[in-house]
Amino acid sequence: MELFQHTANQLHKMLINKEVTCEEIIQSVLNRVEKVDENICSYITVTRDSALEKAREIDKKIINGDEIPPLTGIPVAVKDNMCTENIRTTCSSNILHNYIPPYNATVVERLNDNNAVMIGKTNMDEFAMGSSCENSGFFSTRNPWAQERVPGGSSGGSAAAVAADEAVLGLGSDTGGSVRLPAAFCGIVGMKPTYGAVSRYGLIAFASSLDQIGPFAKDVSDCAWLLSAICGYDPKDSTSVEYNVPDYTTFLNNNVKGFKIGIPKEFMGEGIDEKIKKAIEDSAEKMASLGAEVEETSLPHSEYALAAYYLIAPAEASSNLARYDGVRYGYRAEDVQDVVDMFKKTRSQGFGPEVKRRIMLGTYALSAGYYDAYYNKALKVRTLIKQDFDKAFEKYDLLMSPTNPVLPFRRGEKIDDPLQMYLVDLCTQSVNLAGIPAISLPAGLVEGLPVGLQLMGKPFDEGNILQAAYTFEQNTGYYKNKPSM
Repeated sequence: MELFQHTANQLHKMLINKEVTCEEIIQSVLNRVEKVDENICSYITVTRDSALEKAREIDKKIINGDEIPPLTGIPVAVKDNMCTENIRTTCSSNILHNYIPPYNATVVERLNDNNAVMIGKTNMDEFAMGSSCENSGFFSTRNPWAQERVPGGSSGGSAAAVAADEAVLGLGSDTGGSVRLPAAFCGIVGMKPTYGAVSRYGLIAFASSLDQIGPFAKDVSDCAWLLSAICGYDPKDSTSVEYNVPDYTTFLNNNVKGFKIGIPKEFMGEGIDEKIKKAIEDSAEKMASLGAEVEETSLPHSEYALAAYYLIAPAEASSNLARYDGVRYGYRAEDVQDVVDMFKKTRSQGFGPEVKRRIMLGTYALSAGYYDAYYNKALKVRTLIKQDFDKAFEKYDLLMSPTNPVLPFRRGEKIDDPLQMYLVDLCTQSVNLAGIPAISLPAGLVEGLPVGLQLMGKPFDEGNILQAAYTFEQNTGYYKNKPSM
């Protein structure tokens, strides 16, 4: 078994026992990237030299007897919308193709504090707007399970990198399912934490009230490790919540006895592939056989989540993306007549079609004559959706659903039909609207392609989610399924 195939837990034990050096781990993963990434296209920037330099520094610390935190020497892939000091950060957009931040995002600082090693910056849908990783301004990423298919979006690069063993851990951002959907499509674990649990400082904004950074991992144990490292209050982020962050690895108990789990019927109806529905029903039976109490429930306003999301998120995007005007940083159009012409040409040339579509949607929804009819009404629906979850969690510890309503689709299949693409996030968007945590983990294969099981919990109840996910994982072994590349 090659070093790049191991989990973070396994590599940590090998480092402690001095069976391997940090440099050997990083070199193994870099060799893997060199071998397969021309086919998968996960990375925009590979930080080879700095990764090896940091690995050597860590090895010196280990030789000197320094403490070895759990993420020491572990190779991590970082989505390219998180600022990295002196390393290009593009959001997969031509408007930021030459942007080099002068500072690190808080999550990147926390990786550094834990001696993790960044392997590179990964591809994504431009400004995190998309469900397939085909909206990148540079190239589309391929699914390691079937390279003619998409890896999911918008964090498809990080998910594909972990699934293809081009990284051991990954970071993505989740605005409407952008961590969980790629995790499901690529057959790995991905988690969207509670809104406010992880600092958004240094995350280039798409929709500020929805965006949340989350981990990718090969199994639930590794997910708990990475989550423990990145969670916590940050005074630099006004939406960050001050709370006592537990050690999430203490929740890795193989036991769901006494757990009450509800399956919202709205997430198992129209739009869900029948074979996926069957896989989730089988998962529910497995949970029940392990001692959980599982029954059908209802989130009656969730049917309006898609419509509410595609008013709120574009509205916030139109505001957040107004800063890209060619004046301060990023791309600037040439051959312009005046300042107004420069604004127009910079934005029309720098942004891709999906970003422009959402800016126009959002600007329309916020305009004077339509604000109350669209944006304000969507906010009221969001409140109703949040209240549905609150009511459900009075009775249930967790809610369960599919992550992906459809199997990973072929590249090019939905790119020309925005509505069909938007429907791919059918099961995930209400979680962001409510601000609650959720995880996607492997629930088996259908037609040789991965299916994701989504577990949703109360705000800041990531521990119970991880315990249920760990129990399911340990008693099914689906996480052991690997793509044949």
